[in-house]
Amino acid sequence: MKYKVALNLVAGLIILLIIWQINPFNSGDIAAELDGYDENDHRKLKVNEELSGLDSATAKCGVSKPCRPGHFAFRIRSGAANTIGPKICFEGKTIMSTARNNVGGGLDIVVANGQTGVVENARILNGSPQETVSFLRDIKPGMIVLVASFDNANGMTDEIRNIFSGMGSSKARSIKFRDNWVFAVRTGMESTLHFEKITVTDDKNNLYDGWPETAEVEGCFSSIVGQAYLVDV
Repeated sequence: MKYKVALNLVAGLIILLIIWQINPFNSGDIAAELDGYDENDHRKLKVNEELSGLDSATAKCGVSKPCRPGHFAFRIRSGAANTIGPKICFEGKTIMSTARNNVGGGLDIVVANGQTGVVENARILNGSPQETVSFLRDIKPGMIVLVASFDNANGMTDEIRNIFSGMGSSKARSIKFRDNWVFAVRTGMESTLHFEKITVTDDKNNLYDGWPETAEVEGCFSSIVGQAYLVDV
C-alpha cells in the first residue's frame, strides 16, 4: 500500500513537471506580473509609445529636442571660413545651403510666414546697402526671419545694424570683421522672441586660418503669435 502511494506521488510529480515544461510561463513569473500589474501603468506605457513615435516624426531639421505640435522647427549654421557656406533649415527642409548652391558671402536670409510656416523669401544680402535696407524694411510683422553670416558680416551699415537691433538682436551692432553670426526672430512682437549666437574671431583661438568656428542655433517657433522656445545645441 505504501509503495502504491509513493508511486502515485512520483507519477503526479512527473505530470506536474511535464505540464510546467510545456507551459511557456513560469507560474511564479505570472504571479509576480499579476501582483505588479496596474491597468493605469499599461495605459501610460501605450501613451508613451505613441508620444515616442510622434516625437521621432516631428524632430525636424535634426533639432536635439522635437518641437511641440503646432510649432515650426529651425536650425541655422553660419558659414565656415570662406569655403563652406551656411545652412538654414526650416520645418524639415533645407532652404539655403552650399549643396543647394543658393548661399553667398555676406548675410543669407530666409523669411517665413509665422502662422502658416510657408517660406516666402530666401535671399543673399550682399548687394548695395540700400537694397538690403529696402528688403529688411519690407518684412511684415509676425514673419519668422532666419539669418546666417558667411565669410564676413561686417559689411552691414549702421542703418542695417539698427534694423536688426530693432528686430531684437543684441549683437548686430557689435559684429566685427569675420565674426560668425546667426539670428532667428519673429518680427513685430511687443516682447521680441529671438535666438542668436555669435563666435568672435580671435587669431589665437580661431578654428580655421583667419576665421572662428561656426555659430549655430536651433529652436521652435509657435504658429501662435508670441510663443517660442529655445533648444540649445
